[in-house]
Parts: sequence; structure tokens; C-alpha cells
Amino acid sequence: MKLRTFTLLIALALVLALIVPTVGAQGITYSSGFQVQNLSGSTANISITFYNQDGSVAGSTSDTVPANGSKTYFPIPSVSNGFNGSAVISSDQPVAAITNLLGNYPTYGGSTTGFTAGSTSVGLPLIMRNNNGFSTWFNVQNTGSSPANVTVTYTPSQAGNTGVSENATIQPGAAKTFDQSGNSGLGSTFIGSATVASDQPVVAMVNQVGTGSIKSLLMYDGFTGGSNTVQAPLIMANNSGFFTGLSIQNVGGSSANVTVDYSANTAGAFNPANDAATIPAGGAAVILQNGGQWGTNKYIGGATISADQPLEVVVNQLKIGTVSFGTAYEGFNPANLTDKVSAPLVMANNSGFYTGIQCQNTGGSSATINVDYGPNTAGAFNPTDDSATVAAGASATFLQAGGQWGTNKYIGSATITASGGADIACIVNELNTGAGGDQFLTYNAINY
Repeated sequence: MKLRTFTLLIALALVLALIVPTVGAQGITYSSGFQVQNLSGSTANISITFYNQDGSVAGSTSDTVPANGSKTYFPIPSVSNGFNGSAVISSDQPVAAITNLLGNYPTYGGSTTGFTAGSTSVGLPLIMRNNNGFSTWFNVQNTGSSPANVTVTYTPSQAGNTGVSENATIQPGAAKTFDQSGNSGLGSTFIGSATVASDQPVVAMVNQVGTGSIKSLLMYDGFTGGSNTVQAPLIMANNSGFFTGLSIQNVGGSSANVTVDYSANTAGAFNPANDAATIPAGGAAVILQNGGQWGTNKYIGGATISADQPLEVVVNQLKIGTVSFGTAYEGFNPANLTDKVSAPLVMANNSGFYTGIQCQNTGGSSATINVDYGPNTAGAFNPTDDSATVAAGASATFLQAGGQWGTNKYIGSATITASGGADIACIVNELNTGAGGDQFLTYNAINY
């Protein structure tokens, strides 16, 4: 019997052993780990290859992941101290993966989802240099079989700084770092977007880093195409100090008329009016759920963003205070949604961390959403599955805190399904409010 190989690609950013004080982009020491979830009922035999930025192999390892289970790799195995590169995970069973990134622990934390394929054009809706203390840096990984000739073109949302670009050649499997904090060609301040063009398929991961009065890390994956409708499972205002902001990039050839339609409020009676914006071709706009109509009104729900041109949307989640929290996720293209979703990392009472799963029913009628928790890799506690009936367009939250979780420690994964074939979009928030820094991380759960 011939085995099918499933490959995941992770631009691991600055991957280090946690105990090694190596300085990375923007003067911050980073470390990371990743979680691999086996989506099948058979044991997965996986191999992981790590690449330096020059394309040489930094190390490799093989392992097994139990049926319907998951494994955590932290610190990173088989690489030298100070490793800065990328990884490719191959398996004889379908798997999903995420990576968590920590900087100057506990000051910064972020998370992104692994890729199964690349594209010759990748959109980055929010790129910054010196924007109220925030700058971005991103990694581009070559997922092809030949060297990739890459051009990054920056587009400002304000006047000026036009025509700025960078070029690089990236070896197969390897990743290249582009740091906007040191790019003087962008001007003293830059707020805008970027497009990565390549003659080989590539993927990208963006880090928004606040190094001023707000110290926070918000990460998102680059987009391989836009859609005229985008789903955002979690939108917030005045939620214990948390609010969201939408960064919307028009990737069409004409000006876009954009509407943001907010779903039912699961936290009260306030019903926000829709927002609207007109965005020129190639441009971007930001819509905040803070101030204006939001005032002191509490809102927890979702949103559907639609336009007459294809869009790419990043959702930032923020809480600004003595200790600030920030994280980001990518809006979902409805064409990629299914009734089954993988969440590779779910936690309760894990050294102060717990997770919350937010799912939006994007179907046309009410559906029951079920959360099936995988084996506990941290102990004997076996959580009962969760479920909720969710109206069309609405969202539901499943917290791994309180109730059955009590003081029970859980580190595992989840498979989320919807009844009646309804398509769902889910994100997973990871939060530790007692760490003394921005330990708020989010990843997009994986439809399959």
C-alpha cells in the first residue's frame, strides 16, 4: 500500500531554545514551540526538517503522534542554540500544526497557523514602521523546489512613501526575515500594506511589535488570495477592557465599497450599526470597535465583511493598560470553510494559561456546534465535550476555564463540527493574565 505524504510548512520566525539569550528582530529575544495534531484515527509517523535562512539543513527529527491526539515540541528539538529559520513537517496521516512565539518572556506572545501550500502572491494587509511605537517584521518561506526570487512591494495608506520595494532570493524550505523597523526607505512613519511576489510558491508570517509604552506582539499569516466576503468570528468592544480593530486591504483592481455587518451581541442588548468604508485599489483601511458608537457599550459577537472587490482582513484584539495584551487573527474566506475544524492546542490550568474557542456559524440556518476534546497529554482529567446551538451568522464561545475545568490541568487538542453541514469559522485564544506581560495568543483553527 502506498502511503500519502501530508506536508506542513511553518515559518518559525526566530526559533530558539527557551533558555538561550539570543537577540532577534527589533532587539527582542524570541523563542518558539509548535503543536502538531493528528487528524486521523491511525498513528501518524511524522518527520520534521529545520532549515537555516541560507537554505542549509539545521537539523531533523522523526516522531509519532497518536491517533486523534497531539504533541507539543518545546523547546525546538534537533537544532543548535540561536537557530533562526523555518520548518517543514511531513506525515503519512493528515495533520495540522500551529506555532507559538514568545519574546523577552513574559513581555511578548503570539501564535500563527502552519500552511499546507504556498502561492506566488501573498498579501499582508497591515505593515507598520514607528506607528505609535509599533513596527512590523515578517518571514517569507519558500515552499517550492527551486530558489525563489522574491519582491516585496509596500503600499502606504497615507500619502508618500510610494514605490518602496525589497528583493531577496530564498532557498527551498528556507525563510527570509524582512524587518520594517530598519527600513528607512519607508520614511519616519509608515502605515500600510505589502504584497510579496515570487516565481516560486511562498508563505509569510507577520509580527506586529509594540516596543514603546504599549508592549505587545500581534501575529498573523499572510494571505494567498482575497474574497468579496470575509468572516470574522470574534469582534469585541468594552469586553473587560478588550476591543478589536479590522485592517482591511482591497486586493481588487478598482475602488471597493466595504460593509461590516455585526452579528447578534452575545453580551447584552447593544446592537451596533453596520460600518462602511471606501478603499482604493491596493489600499487599506482600519475600522476600530473603540470610541464612536461603541462608547461604553459591551459587545461580543462576530462580523461579516463584504465588498464589490476582493478583500483581505486582519483582526487585532487589544487591551491597553499597565500590562497590555494584543493578538491577531486572519479573516476567513467563506470558500475555504467546512463543517469540521481542527484546533491543535487547547489548554486549561497550564501554568496559568487557558484557551477560549470562538466559532461563527456562517451557514444560512441555525446549527449545533460540537467541540470534541482530544486526549489529555498532561494528566488523567478527561473533559466532557461541549456544544451550543448557534443562529445563522452568530458566534459562540467555548471557554476552557471554570465549570468542569476547575483546577484540572489539560493540554490537548479539539475537533469542532457543525450539524447539518453548516460551515463554521473558528479561532482559538490562548491567555495568561497573571504572567505580567502580553501572554495573549491567537491562531485560526483549521478547516478540513
